[in-house]
Amino acid sequence: MIHIKEVTSKIIGISAYYHDSSACLIIDGEIISAVQEERFTRKKHDYNFPTNAIIFCLKNNNLTLEDIDYVVYYEKPLLTFERLLETYLGVAPRGIRSFIAAMQVWLKKKLFIKADIKKKLQDIQSQIKSETNSLLKEPILLFSEHHLSHAASAYYPSPFKDAAILCMDGVGEWATTSVWVGKQRKLNPLWQINFPHSLGLLYSAFTYYCGFKVNSGEYKLMGLAPYGEPKYLDLIKENLVDIKNDGSFKLDMSFFKYHRGFKMTSRKFHKLFGNPPRKNESEITQFHMDIAASIQFLIEEITIKLAKSIKKETGAKNLCLAGGVALNCVSNGKLLKTGLFDEIWIQPASGDAGTSLGAALYVYHDYLNNDRQINQNDSMKGAYLGPSFSNYEITSFLNKIDAKYHTKKDEDLFAELAQLLVEGKVIGWFNGRMEFGPRALGARSIIGDPRNQKMQKIMNLKIKFRESFRPFAPSVLEEDISTYFEINVKSPYMLYVAPVKKRFCNKVKKSEKNLLGIEKLQISRSTIPAITHVDYSSRIQSVSKKTNSRYHQLIETFKNLTGCPILINTSFNVRGEPIVCTPDDAFRCFMRTEMDVLVLENQILFKKDQNKLKQDKDWMQEFELD
Repeated sequence: MIHIKEVTSKIIGISAYYHDSSACLIIDGEIISAVQEERFTRKKHDYNFPTNAIIFCLKNNNLTLEDIDYVVYYEKPLLTFERLLETYLGVAPRGIRSFIAAMQVWLKKKLFIKADIKKKLQDIQSQIKSETNSLLKEPILLFSEHHLSHAASAYYPSPFKDAAILCMDGVGEWATTSVWVGKQRKLNPLWQINFPHSLGLLYSAFTYYCGFKVNSGEYKLMGLAPYGEPKYLDLIKENLVDIKNDGSFKLDMSFFKYHRGFKMTSRKFHKLFGNPPRKNESEITQFHMDIAASIQFLIEEITIKLAKSIKKETGAKNLCLAGGVALNCVSNGKLLKTGLFDEIWIQPASGDAGTSLGAALYVYHDYLNNDRQINQNDSMKGAYLGPSFSNYEITSFLNKIDAKYHTKKDEDLFAELAQLLVEGKVIGWFNGRMEFGPRALGARSIIGDPRNQKMQKIMNLKIKFRESFRPFAPSVLEEDISTYFEINVKSPYMLYVAPVKKRFCNKVKKSEKNLLGIEKLQISRSTIPAITHVDYSSRIQSVSKKTNSRYHQLIETFKNLTGCPILINTSFNVRGEPIVCTPDDAFRCFMRTEMDVLVLENQILFKKDQNKLKQDKDWMQEFELD
């Protein structure tokens, strides 16, 4: 009998050199590992080559680069370079300073990215396989396109046999908004809107204007919007953007500078709204809240118009979303509520991090002509695709630093944690494989009791060190999501905002109706006030027993004790820092904050027991704590 060796296909996808660099590994179309570089380097939104992420993908699966068939980069740099040149020529001599700065980077590295990638891969191979300094078998290097990578990241892992795909972000090579149709293993482009007319950059311009950091502060602007009224919506539509009935749009570029300078908005923009840009850390006024509300309403209006146009053009029953704008969960919730599509699926790593995954999947399915294996939920494995640590690894670390801890079985641990939550304790929860994407989903989370009115302020100011207006999200048992919230679909990736059911909401007193801005936080709006935003909404994560059984069991234990199937869930990090990756990272964060309890798999640590350790100056110096 002749045994035919089964041919396997191993592909590494990489995204780098803009922001949120990442790497992923797929084997025979199955998503095996995916992680952002920032989690290893501890530099938020790290854009450098994802060396550590690639090493994790390989080492975690006992592979070297010689085992990899293809490495695929998420975009085509020469097309991006073409855009930069054409954009500058269109506005010259304005923008000369930013053009020179960009050219220095391009002439040193990005124009020679193929050679740069090969050199970086050679270095990685040397680190993994120290006995050889060369690749005996080099993987084939391929290049995708930016929006193609976004579209692939949304369609291929989705639970749909066929679907329309909408991608909206800042800019790829040229595209800022694109529409695709996915059928079986093929993706076909329909149309696109090109730079400089960009929904993502429009939102980022208002992010900048309200004093938040571009490419990371957009979610702050979204969180600020419910405190305001869309008073400037008509002004924006009359001056800044021309919106057609089909959702296509064109910006008046005289109000913006992102295409020709280092800043996002022009003097004409500031004059239109009657104020200069807010300085970072200065007071947030009602004006900024109204501006945030206005641009949020505009994004929702354009997104829904685009969706209606796509439905009419394609007749698709299902819609997939990707690109940074797809992380606007308020807009997603409004789109879902329209009922335009039977089902909507959104890539949990919709920003540039997810393009490494999309590029790899595109090569496997379209370039190599391999069929899809469709999962009825999706193929993302709950987005739990990063590193995990055993109890042995954790206890070895804790013993090394002489930390005080207790090891408990799951049942006993969950019972104790539920009681601690009822007592108002804030808990760092480190469990299983780290999440891929910007959201903590019960693997690297800080949790609390949502019934506690004071918990939002405590966690914002004493744990997260961030603005008091920022809302927290609920983790709710999947089977209870529709009991507490006005939503009839699962939301495993925290990508939908929906109202709290009216029967859990409190009536607002007459004396409270005239409160403005941050004063609205004083009102207890529901029986779960810590996760109920000022507009009675919540950004929901539904927790499945199939994808995160331990987190599900913890919430279930809390429900058995309190009757409430919900926990506060916020990312395990402090302001300006990436989500923790390792037990070391988690312990540092625990010691830097006023968190009460830390759980590392089956180990539980109490802050009061670590006081002596915190006072040890040698330990402080070793771990660079302040």
